Amino acid sequence: MSRNTQEILAFVIYLVTVLAIGVFFFIRGRKETGGDKSYFLGNRNMNGLVAALSAGASDMSAWVLMGLPGSIYLYGMGQVWISIGLLAGTILAWIFVAPKLRRFSIIADDSITIPQFLTNRFKTKNPLLLVISAIVFTVAYCVYAASSITACGTLFQTVFGLEDDKKVPIMIGAMVIILIYTFLGGFNAVCWTDFIQGLMMLAAIMAAPIIAVIAMGKADFTPMAQVVTDDNYYNMLSSGKFDWKSISDILSGFGWGLGYFGMPHILVRYMAIRSEKEMKRSRVTGIIWTTIILLMATVVGLVAHEYLGSYLEEGRQSTVFITMVRNLFPAFLGGLLLSAILAASMSTADSQLLASSSALVSDVYKKMVRKKAEDREMLLAGRIVVVVISVVSLLIALSPNNAGIMALVECAWGAFGAAFGPVIILALYWKRFTYKGAVAGISVGFLVDALWYAFLSKPTGLYEIIPGFICGLVAAVLITLVDKTPSKDVQEMFEKSEKPFD
Repeated sequence: MSRNTQEILAFVIYLVTVLAIGVFFFIRGRKETGGDKSYFLGNRNMNGLVAALSAGASDMSAWVLMGLPGSIYLYGMGQVWISIGLLAGTILAWIFVAPKLRRFSIIADDSITIPQFLTNRFKTKNPLLLVISAIVFTVAYCVYAASSITACGTLFQTVFGLEDDKKVPIMIGAMVIILIYTFLGGFNAVCWTDFIQGLMMLAAIMAAPIIAVIAMGKADFTPMAQVVTDDNYYNMLSSGKFDWKSISDILSGFGWGLGYFGMPHILVRYMAIRSEKEMKRSRVTGIIWTTIILLMATVVGLVAHEYLGSYLEEGRQSTVFITMVRNLFPAFLGGLLLSAILAASMSTADSQLLASSSALVSDVYKKMVRKKAEDREMLLAGRIVVVVISVVSLLIALSPNNAGIMALVECAWGAFGAAFGPVIILALYWKRFTYKGAVAGISVGFLVDALWYAFLSKPTGLYEIIPGFICGLVAAVLITLVDKTPSKDVQEMFEKSEKPFD
Protein backbone atom coordinates (compact mmCIF):
# COMPACT_ATOMS: atom_id res chain seq x y z
CA MET A 1 0.00 0.00 0.00
CA SER A 2 1.50 3.36 -1.04
CA ARG A 3 2.21 6.16 1.43
CA ASN A 4 -0.51 8.37 -0.03
CA THR A 5 -3.06 5.56 0.27
CA GLN A 6 -2.18 4.97 3.94
CA GLU A 7 -2.41 8.70 4.69
CA ILE A 8 -5.79 8.90 2.96
CA LEU A 9 -6.98 5.92 5.04
CA ALA A 10 -5.95 7.73 8.24
CA PHE A 11 -7.80 10.89 7.16
CA VAL A 12 -10.91 8.85 6.30
CA ILE A 13 -10.93 7.19 9.74
CA TYR A 14 -10.72 10.58 11.40
CA LEU A 15 -13.48 12.10 9.24
CA VAL A 16 -15.81 9.14 9.77
CA THR A 17 -15.30 9.51 13.53
CA VAL A 18 -16.34 13.17 13.64
CA LEU A 19 -19.30 12.50 11.37
CA ALA A 20 -20.41 9.67 13.67
CA ILE A 21 -20.35 12.08 16.60
CA GLY A 22 -22.59 14.49 14.71
CA VAL A 23 -25.05 11.71 13.88
CA PHE A 24 -25.04 10.46 17.48
CA PHE A 25 -25.96 13.84 18.91
CA PHE A 26 -28.53 14.38 16.18
CA ILE A 27 -30.30 11.15 17.16
CA ARG A 28 -29.99 11.88 20.87
CA GLY A 29 -31.11 15.47 20.38
CA ARG A 30 -34.39 14.35 18.82
CA LYS A 31 -35.29 12.71 22.14
CA GLU A 32 -34.42 15.74 24.24
CA THR A 33 -36.09 19.08 24.85
CA GLY A 34 -34.44 22.47 24.98
CA GLY A 35 -34.77 23.82 21.46
CA ASP A 36 -32.28 26.53 20.60
CA LYS A 37 -30.78 26.40 24.10
CA SER A 38 -29.90 22.75 23.52
CA TYR A 39 -28.64 23.32 19.96
CA PHE A 40 -26.61 26.45 20.69
CA LEU A 41 -25.49 25.87 24.32
CA GLY A 42 -25.93 22.17 25.09
CA ASN A 43 -28.47 22.94 27.87
CA ARG A 44 -25.58 24.24 30.02
CA ASN A 45 -24.63 20.69 30.87
CA MET A 46 -21.04 20.45 29.64
CA ASN A 47 -18.53 18.75 31.93
CA GLY A 48 -15.35 20.57 32.81
CA LEU A 49 -12.84 18.47 30.88
CA VAL A 50 -14.77 18.57 27.60
CA ALA A 51 -15.47 22.28 27.96
CA ALA A 52 -11.80 23.07 28.61
CA LEU A 53 -10.45 21.17 25.61
CA SER A 54 -13.31 22.38 23.44
CA ALA A 55 -12.49 26.00 24.33
CA GLY A 56 -8.82 25.39 23.63
CA ALA A 57 -9.32 23.54 20.36
CA SER A 58 -11.81 26.09 19.03
CA ASP A 59 -9.26 28.78 19.93
CA MET A 60 -6.05 27.18 18.65
CA SER A 61 -6.90 26.71 15.00
CA ALA A 62 -4.53 25.42 12.32
CA TRP A 63 -2.26 28.43 12.82
CA VAL A 64 -0.80 26.78 15.95
CA LEU A 65 0.37 23.80 13.86
CA MET A 66 1.20 25.71 10.70
CA GLY A 67 1.43 29.49 11.09
CA LEU A 68 3.30 29.85 14.40
CA PRO A 69 5.86 27.03 13.96
CA GLY A 70 6.47 28.23 10.41
CA SER A 71 7.15 31.80 11.54
CA ILE A 72 9.56 30.67 14.27
CA TYR A 73 11.28 28.24 11.88
CA LEU A 74 11.91 30.99 9.34
CA TYR A 75 12.34 34.14 11.45
CA GLY A 76 13.37 32.97 14.92
CA MET A 77 12.49 33.67 18.54
CA GLY A 78 11.24 37.17 17.87
CA GLN A 79 7.97 35.55 16.80
CA VAL A 80 7.17 33.97 20.18
CA TRP A 81 5.53 37.09 21.61
CA ILE A 82 2.22 35.97 20.11
CA SER A 83 2.44 32.77 22.17
CA ILE A 84 3.30 34.72 25.31
CA GLY A 85 0.42 37.13 24.76
CA LEU A 86 -2.04 34.31 24.09
CA LEU A 87 -0.97 32.42 27.20
CA ALA A 88 -1.36 35.52 29.37
CA GLY A 89 -4.76 36.19 27.81
CA THR A 90 -6.12 32.68 28.30
CA ILE A 91 -5.01 32.57 31.95
CA LEU A 92 -6.67 35.90 32.71
CA ALA A 93 -9.84 34.90 30.86
CA TRP A 94 -10.20 31.60 32.72
CA ILE A 95 -9.64 33.29 36.08
CA PHE A 96 -11.53 36.57 35.74
CA VAL A 97 -14.06 36.10 32.92
CA ALA A 98 -15.14 32.46 32.82
CA PRO A 99 -16.74 31.96 36.28
CA LYS A 100 -18.47 35.30 36.42
CA LEU A 101 -19.74 35.18 32.83
CA ARG A 102 -21.26 31.73 33.38
CA ARG A 103 -22.97 32.92 36.56
CA PHE A 104 -24.10 36.29 35.18
CA SER A 105 -25.44 34.80 31.92
CA ILE A 106 -27.73 32.50 33.92
CA ILE A 107 -28.96 35.33 36.13
CA ALA A 108 -29.49 37.55 33.07
CA ASP A 109 -32.60 35.65 31.87
CA ASP A 110 -30.60 32.50 31.07
CA SER A 111 -28.82 34.11 28.10
CA ILE A 112 -27.45 31.63 25.55
CA THR A 113 -25.37 33.98 23.38
CA ILE A 114 -23.00 36.86 24.08
CA PRO A 115 -25.26 39.52 22.45
CA GLN A 116 -28.21 38.17 24.45
CA PHE A 117 -26.21 38.43 27.65
CA LEU A 118 -25.16 42.00 26.90
CA THR A 119 -28.78 42.96 26.20
CA ASN A 120 -30.33 41.12 29.16
CA ARG A 121 -27.58 42.48 31.41
CA PHE A 122 -29.23 45.91 31.10
CA LYS A 123 -32.85 44.67 31.10
CA THR A 124 -33.65 46.42 27.85
CA LYS A 125 -35.75 45.51 24.81
CA ASN A 126 -33.77 47.82 22.53
CA PRO A 127 -32.53 45.58 19.65
CA LEU A 128 -29.69 47.87 18.47
CA LEU A 129 -26.92 45.93 20.23
CA LEU A 130 -28.23 42.64 18.83
CA VAL A 131 -28.18 44.01 15.28
CA ILE A 132 -24.69 45.49 15.59
CA SER A 133 -23.39 42.27 17.14
CA ALA A 134 -24.93 40.17 14.36
CA ILE A 135 -23.13 42.32 11.76
CA VAL A 136 -19.78 41.92 13.53
CA PHE A 137 -20.34 38.18 13.96
CA THR A 138 -21.22 37.62 10.32
CA VAL A 139 -18.28 39.59 8.92
CA ALA A 140 -15.63 38.30 11.32
CA TYR A 141 -16.73 34.67 11.37
CA CYS A 142 -16.89 34.40 7.59
CA VAL A 143 -13.25 35.54 7.49
CA TYR A 144 -12.29 33.31 10.43
CA ALA A 145 -13.89 30.16 9.01
CA ALA A 146 -12.19 30.88 5.67
CA SER A 147 -8.81 30.46 7.40
CA SER A 148 -9.77 26.94 8.51
CA ILE A 149 -10.87 25.98 5.00
CA THR A 150 -7.61 27.39 3.62
CA ALA A 151 -5.62 25.26 6.08
CA CYS A 152 -7.41 22.11 4.93
CA GLY A 153 -6.62 22.96 1.32
CA THR A 154 -2.95 23.62 2.11
CA LEU A 155 -2.66 20.32 4.00
CA PHE A 156 -3.95 18.19 1.14
CA GLN A 157 -2.12 20.17 -1.50
CA THR A 158 1.20 19.65 0.32
CA VAL A 159 0.66 15.99 1.18
CA PHE A 160 -0.58 14.91 -2.24
CA GLY A 161 1.20 17.44 -4.43
CA LEU A 162 -2.00 18.84 -5.90
CA GLU A 163 -2.11 21.73 -8.34
CA ASP A 164 -3.96 24.88 -7.24
CA ASP A 165 -7.05 24.08 -9.30
CA LYS A 166 -7.32 20.61 -7.70
CA LYS A 167 -7.21 22.12 -4.22
CA VAL A 168 -10.71 23.52 -4.76
CA PRO A 169 -12.67 20.24 -4.43
CA ILE A 170 -10.65 19.35 -1.33
CA MET A 171 -11.59 22.63 0.35
CA ILE A 172 -15.23 22.12 -0.62
CA GLY A 173 -15.12 18.60 0.82
CA ALA A 174 -13.66 19.79 4.12
CA MET A 175 -16.36 22.44 4.41
CA VAL A 176 -19.07 19.85 3.72
CA ILE A 177 -17.77 17.58 6.51
CA ILE A 178 -17.71 20.47 9.00
CA LEU A 179 -21.14 21.53 7.85
CA ILE A 180 -22.70 18.10 8.29
CA TYR A 181 -21.72 17.44 11.89
CA THR A 182 -22.40 21.03 12.94
CA PHE A 183 -25.73 20.96 11.11
CA LEU A 184 -26.79 17.69 12.74
CA GLY A 185 -25.50 17.79 16.28
CA GLY A 186 -25.26 21.44 17.25
CA PHE A 187 -23.30 22.52 20.35
CA ASN A 188 -22.86 19.05 21.85
CA ALA A 189 -21.47 17.61 18.62
CA VAL A 190 -19.15 20.59 18.22
CA CYS A 191 -17.84 20.33 21.80
CA TRP A 192 -17.27 16.58 21.73
CA THR A 193 -15.52 16.68 18.36
CA ASP A 194 -13.45 19.59 19.66
CA PHE A 195 -12.53 17.47 22.69
CA ILE A 196 -11.21 14.68 20.46
CA GLN A 197 -9.51 17.19 18.20
CA GLY A 198 -7.85 18.87 21.19
CA LEU A 199 -6.34 15.54 22.25
CA MET A 200 -5.14 14.90 18.68
CA MET A 201 -3.51 18.33 18.46
CA LEU A 202 -1.74 17.76 21.78
CA ALA A 203 -0.42 14.33 20.77
CA ALA A 204 0.76 15.50 17.36
CA ILE A 205 2.53 18.67 18.45
CA MET A 206 4.38 16.81 21.21
CA ALA A 207 5.35 13.76 19.13
CA ALA A 208 6.92 15.56 16.15
CA PRO A 209 9.72 17.51 17.92
CA ILE A 210 10.52 14.64 20.33
CA ILE A 211 11.05 12.13 17.51
CA ALA A 212 13.00 14.76 15.52
CA VAL A 213 15.41 15.33 18.43
CA ILE A 214 15.92 11.55 18.71
CA ALA A 215 16.63 11.36 14.97
CA MET A 216 19.09 14.25 15.17
CA GLY A 217 20.98 12.44 17.94
CA LYS A 218 21.99 9.63 15.62
CA ALA A 219 25.55 9.64 14.27
CA ASP A 220 24.49 9.54 10.63
CA PHE A 221 22.03 12.45 10.85
CA THR A 222 22.33 15.29 8.35
CA PRO A 223 19.81 18.16 7.94
CA MET A 224 17.58 18.07 4.87
CA ALA A 225 19.29 21.29 3.74
CA GLN A 226 22.08 23.54 4.97
CA VAL A 227 21.31 25.18 8.32
CA VAL A 228 21.57 28.96 8.00
CA THR A 229 21.13 30.84 11.29
CA ASP A 230 20.69 34.61 11.29
CA ASP A 231 22.57 36.60 13.95
CA ASN A 232 19.28 37.49 15.67
CA TYR A 233 17.56 34.13 15.22
CA TYR A 234 17.62 33.26 18.93
CA ASN A 235 17.04 36.86 20.05
CA MET A 236 13.50 37.60 21.32
CA LEU A 237 13.99 41.17 20.07
CA SER A 238 13.11 40.61 16.42
CA SER A 239 15.46 43.30 15.11
CA GLY A 240 18.22 42.44 17.56
CA LYS A 241 17.82 45.73 19.42
CA PHE A 242 15.22 47.63 21.39
CA ASP A 243 13.82 49.72 18.53
CA TRP A 244 10.25 50.33 17.33
CA LYS A 245 10.26 47.10 15.29
CA SER A 246 10.94 45.04 18.40
CA ILE A 247 8.59 47.12 20.56
CA SER A 248 5.71 46.85 18.09
CA ASP A 249 6.22 43.07 17.84
CA ILE A 250 6.11 42.75 21.64
CA LEU A 251 3.02 44.96 21.94
CA SER A 252 1.30 43.15 19.08
CA GLY A 253 2.07 39.80 20.69
CA PHE A 254 0.43 40.83 23.94
CA GLY A 255 -2.37 42.37 21.89
CA TRP A 256 -3.33 38.87 20.79
CA GLY A 257 -4.08 38.10 24.44
CA LEU A 258 -6.75 40.82 24.49
CA GLY A 259 -8.77 38.77 22.03
CA TYR A 260 -9.76 36.23 24.69
CA PHE A 261 -12.00 38.74 26.43
CA GLY A 262 -14.16 39.16 23.33
CA MET A 263 -14.04 35.86 21.42
CA PRO A 264 -17.69 34.65 21.33
CA HIS A 265 -17.01 31.02 20.39
CA ILE A 266 -14.68 30.73 23.41
CA LEU A 267 -16.88 32.69 25.80
CA VAL A 268 -19.90 30.47 25.17
CA ARG A 269 -17.84 27.47 26.36
CA TYR A 270 -17.57 29.18 29.72
CA MET A 271 -21.33 29.73 29.75
CA ALA A 272 -22.06 26.06 28.98
CA ILE A 273 -20.17 24.54 31.94
CA ARG A 274 -22.61 22.80 34.28
CA SER A 275 -21.41 24.04 37.71
CA GLU A 276 -18.89 26.10 39.69
CA LYS A 277 -17.10 22.87 40.62
CA GLU A 278 -16.73 21.90 36.97
CA MET A 279 -15.55 25.46 36.23
CA LYS A 280 -12.56 24.99 38.54
CA ARG A 281 -11.61 21.76 36.81
CA SER A 282 -12.03 23.41 33.40
CA ARG A 283 -9.81 26.31 34.38
CA VAL A 284 -6.89 24.11 35.40
CA THR A 285 -7.24 21.81 32.38
CA GLY A 286 -7.67 24.66 29.92
CA ILE A 287 -4.63 26.59 31.15
CA ILE A 288 -2.41 23.49 31.18
CA TRP A 289 -3.53 22.42 27.68
CA THR A 290 -2.94 25.88 26.21
CA THR A 291 0.46 26.19 27.90
CA ILE A 292 1.66 22.88 26.46
CA ILE A 293 0.29 23.60 22.98
CA LEU A 294 1.92 27.04 22.74
CA LEU A 295 5.21 25.82 24.21
CA MET A 296 5.41 22.87 21.85
CA ALA A 297 4.48 25.00 18.83
CA THR A 298 7.56 27.08 19.61
CA VAL A 299 9.68 23.95 20.06
CA VAL A 300 8.48 22.57 16.70
CA GLY A 301 9.71 25.71 14.95
CA LEU A 302 13.11 25.68 16.67
CA VAL A 303 13.69 21.95 16.18
CA ALA A 304 12.60 22.20 12.54
CA HIS A 305 15.23 24.91 12.02
CA GLU A 306 17.92 22.33 12.82
CA TYR A 307 16.21 19.28 11.31
CA LEU A 308 15.12 20.79 7.99
CA GLY A 309 17.76 23.48 7.66
CA SER A 310 16.76 25.96 4.95
CA TYR A 311 14.73 23.32 3.12
CA LEU A 312 11.57 25.48 3.22
CA GLU A 313 11.92 28.95 1.78
CA GLU A 314 9.72 31.95 2.53
CA GLY A 315 6.18 31.28 1.35
CA ARG A 316 6.33 27.59 2.26
CA GLN A 317 7.10 27.90 5.97
CA SER A 318 3.52 27.07 6.96
CA THR A 319 4.16 23.48 5.84
CA VAL A 320 6.98 22.94 8.36
CA PHE A 321 4.96 20.62 10.62
CA ILE A 322 3.64 18.64 7.64
CA THR A 323 7.16 18.20 6.23
CA MET A 324 8.60 17.01 9.55
CA VAL A 325 5.81 14.51 10.18
CA ARG A 326 6.05 13.01 6.69
CA ASN A 327 9.81 12.55 7.09
CA LEU A 328 9.75 11.20 10.64
CA PHE A 329 6.79 8.80 10.86
CA PRO A 330 5.45 5.77 8.97
CA ALA A 331 2.70 6.64 6.51
CA PHE A 332 -0.41 5.60 8.46
CA LEU A 333 0.83 7.03 11.78
CA GLY A 334 1.93 10.18 9.99
CA GLY A 335 -1.54 10.45 8.44
CA LEU A 336 -3.12 10.26 11.89
CA LEU A 337 -0.79 12.98 13.18
CA LEU A 338 -1.50 15.17 10.16
CA SER A 339 -5.20 14.68 10.88
CA ALA A 340 -4.47 17.01 13.80
CA ILE A 341 -4.33 19.85 11.26
CA LEU A 342 -7.77 18.84 10.04
CA ALA A 343 -8.79 18.69 13.70
CA ALA A 344 -7.45 22.17 14.39
CA SER A 345 -9.15 23.58 11.31
CA MET A 346 -12.49 21.91 11.91
CA SER A 347 -12.62 22.57 15.66
CA THR A 348 -12.39 26.28 14.97
CA ALA A 349 -14.66 26.39 11.93
CA ASP A 350 -17.50 24.44 13.58
CA SER A 351 -17.47 26.72 16.61
CA GLN A 352 -17.54 29.80 14.42
CA LEU A 353 -20.42 28.53 12.33
CA LEU A 354 -22.46 27.75 15.42
CA ALA A 355 -21.70 31.08 17.15
CA SER A 356 -22.56 33.16 14.09
CA SER A 357 -25.72 31.12 13.52
CA SER A 358 -26.83 31.65 17.12
CA ALA A 359 -26.28 35.41 16.84
CA LEU A 360 -28.44 35.71 13.73
CA VAL A 361 -31.17 33.24 14.69
CA SER A 362 -31.59 33.58 18.46
CA ASP A 363 -30.68 37.26 18.65
CA VAL A 364 -32.17 38.71 15.47
CA TYR A 365 -34.64 36.28 13.88
CA LYS A 366 -36.45 35.33 17.07
CA LYS A 367 -36.24 38.72 18.75
CA MET A 368 -37.18 40.87 15.76
CA VAL A 369 -38.69 38.77 12.97
CA ARG A 370 -40.49 35.75 14.45
CA LYS A 371 -41.01 36.36 18.16
CA LYS A 372 -43.33 33.35 18.46
CA ALA A 373 -41.09 30.96 16.55
CA GLU A 374 -41.22 27.43 17.94
CA ASP A 375 -38.22 25.23 18.66
CA ARG A 376 -38.40 23.30 15.38
CA GLU A 377 -38.50 26.51 13.34
CA MET A 378 -35.55 27.94 15.30
CA LEU A 379 -33.46 24.83 14.68
CA LEU A 380 -34.29 24.90 10.97
CA ALA A 381 -33.41 28.60 10.73
CA GLY A 382 -30.14 27.99 12.57
CA ARG A 383 -29.14 25.25 10.17
CA ILE A 384 -29.99 27.38 7.14
CA VAL A 385 -27.77 30.17 8.47
CA VAL A 386 -24.94 27.66 9.02
CA VAL A 387 -25.17 26.68 5.33
CA VAL A 388 -25.18 30.29 4.11
CA ILE A 389 -22.18 31.33 6.22
CA SER A 390 -20.32 28.19 5.11
CA VAL A 391 -20.78 29.13 1.47
CA VAL A 392 -19.58 32.71 2.04
CA SER A 393 -16.54 31.44 3.98
CA LEU A 394 -15.70 29.04 1.18
CA LEU A 395 -15.84 31.86 -1.39
CA ILE A 396 -13.43 33.92 0.72
CA ALA A 397 -11.07 30.95 1.04
CA LEU A 398 -11.15 30.40 -2.74
CA SER A 399 -10.58 34.08 -3.53
CA PRO A 400 -7.30 34.92 -5.31
CA ASN A 401 -6.91 37.75 -2.77
CA ASN A 402 -6.77 35.27 0.14
CA ALA A 403 -3.74 36.42 2.15
CA GLY A 404 -3.23 33.08 3.90
CA ILE A 405 -4.08 31.32 7.16
CA MET A 406 -2.35 33.61 9.64
CA ALA A 407 -3.54 36.83 8.00
CA LEU A 408 -7.19 35.69 8.03
CA VAL A 409 -7.03 34.62 11.69
CA GLU A 410 -5.31 37.86 12.68
CA CYS A 411 -8.01 39.93 10.98
CA ALA A 412 -10.98 38.14 12.59
CA TRP A 413 -9.32 37.84 16.01
CA GLY A 414 -8.65 41.57 16.08
CA ALA A 415 -12.22 42.43 15.11
CA PHE A 416 -13.75 40.36 17.91
CA GLY A 417 -11.25 41.38 20.55
CA ALA A 418 -11.60 45.09 19.84
CA ALA A 419 -15.40 45.02 19.56
CA PHE A 420 -16.41 42.79 22.47
CA GLY A 421 -13.38 42.58 24.76
CA PRO A 422 -13.75 45.94 26.57
CA VAL A 423 -17.54 45.59 26.78
CA ILE A 424 -17.42 42.10 28.33
CA ILE A 425 -14.95 43.23 30.99
CA LEU A 426 -16.99 46.31 31.87
CA ALA A 427 -20.26 44.36 31.85
CA LEU A 428 -18.87 41.86 34.34
CA TYR A 429 -17.02 44.23 36.68
CA TRP A 430 -18.64 47.71 36.52
CA LYS A 431 -22.06 48.08 38.12
CA ARG A 432 -22.47 51.59 36.69
CA PHE A 433 -22.00 50.36 33.09
CA THR A 434 -24.93 51.16 30.77
CA TYR A 435 -26.48 49.81 27.58
CA LYS A 436 -25.52 52.90 25.57
CA GLY A 437 -21.95 52.48 26.76
CA ALA A 438 -21.97 48.88 25.52
CA VAL A 439 -23.32 49.89 22.09
CA ALA A 440 -20.67 52.60 21.81
CA GLY A 441 -17.87 50.27 22.90
CA ILE A 442 -18.73 47.57 20.34
CA SER A 443 -19.26 50.05 17.49
CA VAL A 444 -16.15 52.15 18.09
CA GLY A 445 -13.91 49.17 18.82
CA PHE A 446 -14.91 47.39 15.62
CA LEU A 447 -14.70 50.53 13.47
CA VAL A 448 -11.27 51.60 14.76
CA ASP A 449 -9.94 48.06 14.35
CA ALA A 450 -11.14 47.95 10.73
CA LEU A 451 -9.76 51.40 9.86
CA TRP A 452 -6.40 50.71 11.51
CA TYR A 453 -6.14 47.42 9.62
CA ALA A 454 -6.91 49.15 6.32
CA PHE A 455 -4.68 52.19 6.65
CA LEU A 456 -2.22 52.05 9.56
CA SER A 457 -1.38 48.42 10.31
CA LYS A 458 1.47 48.11 7.81
CA PRO A 459 2.98 51.61 8.29
CA THR A 460 3.06 51.29 12.10
CA GLY A 461 3.61 47.54 12.44
CA LEU A 462 1.15 47.59 15.33
CA TYR A 463 -1.62 44.98 15.49
CA GLU A 464 -4.99 46.70 15.01
CA ILE A 465 -6.58 45.04 18.04
CA ILE A 466 -4.61 47.35 20.36
CA PRO A 467 -5.92 50.75 19.14
CA GLY A 468 -9.34 49.16 18.57
CA PHE A 469 -9.51 47.78 22.12
CA ILE A 470 -8.31 51.04 23.68
CA CYS A 471 -10.73 53.22 21.70
CA GLY A 472 -13.62 50.84 22.36
CA LEU A 473 -12.86 50.92 26.09
CA VAL A 474 -12.63 54.72 26.17
CA ALA A 475 -15.86 55.13 24.20
CA ALA A 476 -17.74 52.70 26.45
CA VAL A 477 -16.56 54.47 29.62
CA LEU A 478 -17.22 58.01 28.38
CA ILE A 479 -20.73 57.29 27.07
CA THR A 480 -21.58 55.47 30.30
CA LEU A 481 -20.44 58.41 32.43
CA VAL A 482 -22.65 60.88 30.55
CA ASP A 483 -25.56 58.42 30.52
CA LYS A 484 -28.02 58.12 33.41
CA THR A 485 -27.35 55.62 36.19
CA PRO A 486 -28.75 52.09 35.60
CA SER A 487 -32.04 51.19 37.29
CA LYS A 488 -32.17 49.56 40.70
CA ASP A 489 -33.15 46.22 39.13
CA VAL A 490 -30.07 46.24 36.91
CA GLN A 491 -27.77 47.04 39.83
CA GLU A 492 -29.34 44.35 42.00
CA MET A 493 -28.84 41.78 39.23
CA PHE A 494 -25.18 42.79 39.03
CA GLU A 495 -24.77 42.34 42.81
CA LYS A 496 -26.40 38.92 42.63
CA SER A 497 -23.94 37.82 39.94
CA GLU A 498 -21.01 38.34 42.30
CA LYS A 499 -22.04 35.42 44.52
CA PRO A 500 -21.66 31.75 43.48
CA PHE A 501 -24.93 29.83 43.63
CA ASP A 502 -24.04 26.22 42.74
